[in-house]
Amino acid sequence: MDTLIDQPSDADFMREALRLAQKAYAKEEVPVGAIVVRGGRIIARAFNQVELLKDATAHAEMLAITEAEAAVGDWRLNDCDLYVTKEPCAMCAGALVHVRMRRVIFGCVDERSGAAGGTINLLQMPGLNHRCEITNGVLREECAALLQTFFKVRRRGDVTDA
Repeated sequence: MDTLIDQPSDADFMREALRLAQKAYAKEEVPVGAIVVRGGRIIARAFNQVELLKDATAHAEMLAITEAEAAVGDWRLNDCDLYVTKEPCAMCAGALVHVRMRRVIFGCVDERSGAAGGTINLLQMPGLNHRCEITNGVLREECAALLQTFFKVRRRGDVTDA
């Protein structure tokens, strides 16, 4: 009898992104993690490294995109999906459209600066050359709790300013 092996679910992939977000937290970075999946396999992993690299563009999504492009051997990622713990900002959303990411799956909404529906939806803007499919709310509570804890600790002064 053949053994049936399930395909990983969105929640399974988001758990890996959350694991990366916890690495960012441990390094006193805003805890956001991202992975890129192609053909059911993770081809890129990243977490926020803005403070570590002293680079405002070193968001988890941007670093994951760069790693995925290297893995694919092309800047076009039209058969790839990005999983990220927090809704992408405008910079990251613009890059996701540019690389033609097929699907963007995120955990929690960013009501202040989210660009996948939180404040604006750049991922599906009609005038742009590509639109990403969006799935939100995957492991929402876990993703939000990590960010809330980080900022609560930071407000108390236990973490250096970003």
